Amino acid sequence: MVIIGLCWVFSLAFNNQLVLFLGIFFSVLYAWVSYYASASMVLAVSKAKPIEKKDNPDLYRVVENLAITSGLPTPKIYVIADNAPNAFATGRDPQHAVVCVTTGLLDMMDRKELEGVIAHELSHVGNYDVRFMTLVVVLVGIIVMLSDWFIRFSFFTDTDSDNSGGLQGIMMLVGILLAILAPIVGMLMQLSFSRKREYLADSSAALLTRYPEGLASALEKIDKDTRPLKEANRATSNLFIINPLRNNPKNNSGNWFSGLFSTHPPTKERIRRLREMGSHS
Repeated sequence: MVIIGLCWVFSLAFNNQLVLFLGIFFSVLYAWVSYYASASMVLAVSKAKPIEKKDNPDLYRVVENLAITSGLPTPKIYVIADNAPNAFATGRDPQHAVVCVTTGLLDMMDRKELEGVIAHELSHVGNYDVRFMTLVVVLVGIIVMLSDWFIRFSFFTDTDSDNSGGLQGIMMLVGILLAILAPIVGMLMQLSFSRKREYLADSSAALLTRYPEGLASALEKIDKDTRPLKEANRATSNLFIINPLRNNPKNNSGNWFSGLFSTHPPTKERIRRLREMGSHS
């Protein structure tokens, strides 16, 4: 409905119903491709490679045991050859899920910490966060794309012609305002949803392993590591267990404004909540 509403406003602004139909058509096509191919695109961009049980029996066993405990199908396992410790899950549902870790994470974590990280990622799968965030990303992407098209095309449209009545002029102003504000609102919604899902996955992981300290210790180690994750970018950063761009001065100025646009809640707060869970158990 949001996309249809935007397309309708833009079509009124241009006084052309073709804008409405073309906008909806390309939005549906974009959503379909993004939904079914998002996991493959993320893995390709991250340069992640699939592994089998023989390649890393310990990692495979941890993933398999936790998947069985949580009642999920064992996801495919991918590894990124990078010294920076991190991990993420992707896929549109539990049947098409992928868990991906870096070699740096495998080198740094003990078994309990690794179990905490994997439980967190499996919680994203079990809670359908991977599907939810894919849909949110697709929605925001469509809004940004439509807004960008509208602003570009508006420069080449003459709204002062005789055919452009007062209503069309008003709709053009409304359209421009929506084109500017809609992507910002959409991104803020995406970031808010992402932060809430991280807290939920942390608590679900603690319940799954029955050892909150494992994940808390893992988050502490990952957060203290300052090595950049080379293959991470703004498009994929919200998937990782901790923002891989947090140590880049260009992406984190350390003030309230940068916190507003953070894809993850504060790591110290996540650790505090986990250790509170451990003290009450």
